[in-house]
Amino acid sequence: MIDSKVFKFLNDIKSNNNREWFNTNKQRYKWSLEQIKNSIVELVELMNSHDKIENYKIFRIYRDVRFSKNKTPYKNNFGISLVREKPKLRGGYYLHIEPSNSFSAVGFWQPEKDDLFRIRKEIELDGKEFSDVISSKLITKKWGNLIGDSLKSSPRGFSKDHGYITLLRRKSFLFKKNYTDQEVVSKDFIDKLNHDFLVTRIFLDYMSNLLTTDLNGISLIK
Repeated sequence: MIDSKVFKFLNDIKSNNNREWFNTNKQRYKWSLEQIKNSIVELVELMNSHDKIENYKIFRIYRDVRFSKNKTPYKNNFGISLVREKPKLRGGYYLHIEPSNSFSAVGFWQPEKDDLFRIRKEIELDGKEFSDVISSKLITKKWGNLIGDSLKSSPRGFSKDHGYITLLRRKSFLFKKNYTDQEVVSKDFIDKLNHDFLVTRIFLDYMSNLLTTDLNGISLIK
């Protein structure tokens, strides 16, 4: 369970985003971070009953301001990524905790060049199957439609007239689900999150099989 005091800390740091305030309130930060860690450990334990989570990462609260016009030193959120066990299992999960802007995401954010090409070749050869998977009622009822940034034109080597050109133009393949602050601090949030992630397995399993085989269906795992 994530305590509501975590949101209080994140709201306060948004209003007092400076090193002096942060140093004075560092114990609040450490306590909030521990709350997040405990919740993620609980989540991973639940998820490992139906998936294999290799590790997780809680992103640093310190912002990299070197190339940013926004020079505030701290984030007002906690971001957590959960990595599936490679090489057989592909894709990942993400959880974002922020006042009035909490969400989870599942899928493939800007996959590397070879993986993206393999995905596009599969869509080129059998776009209907890919489309059927991402439009499964089991997924869309909870997560809505696939999202992710796209090219403005067709990728090199693929016809702009292809029937699934919208999918071919995609650079990321993600599902995103928003949560209210009340949902996040509720007693059953971690259970709910686990179930929401479980629903996406049809997509992750399909993509894992795709990315670990060649176009003839032969395994690439040695």
